[in-house]
Amino acid sequence: MEPRILRVSIRDVEFGHNVTVVEPCNLYECRIGDHCFVGPFVEIQKRVTIGARCRIQSHAFICELVTIGDDCFISHGAMFINDLFADGGPARGDQTKWKSTRIGHRVSIGTNATILPVTICDDVVIGAGSVVTKDVTLPGTYCGNPARRLHNL
Repeated sequence: MEPRILRVSIRDVEFGHNVTVVEPCNLYECRIGDHCFVGPFVEIQKRVTIGARCRIQSHAFICELVTIGDDCFISHGAMFINDLFADGGPARGDQTKWKSTRIGHRVSIGTNATILPVTICDDVVIGAGSVVTKDVTLPGTYCGNPARRLHNL
């Protein structure tokens, strides 16, 4: 029996002006603002909005229901999560169980950080390898697992 083969693709994306995309990447049914950069091996799923002048580095995964503000930096291998396994396992296609994430303006998210469904305010740095499990309401630098505020910016 032959396997079903799905190809990496860029389809049904609303691009702003002067966007750079390095292939291979998987972008579909999302919006990417003006003057953005998307590196290789990135996946940006449907219902994602990325603001202007953002940089999404290689191997980042941005799942459905994520909104990213302007002037943000998403480093290598950053992962966004929309399914909290509320019933002890994956939602298995029940998208009503998925939660949204909102990232403010001028937010930098470090390499291999994991962002659960939260809201992060403007002017925040999330350190490399950090896991953000709760809303971030004050500007500053946050690090650790779970991420905690270290200091003001």
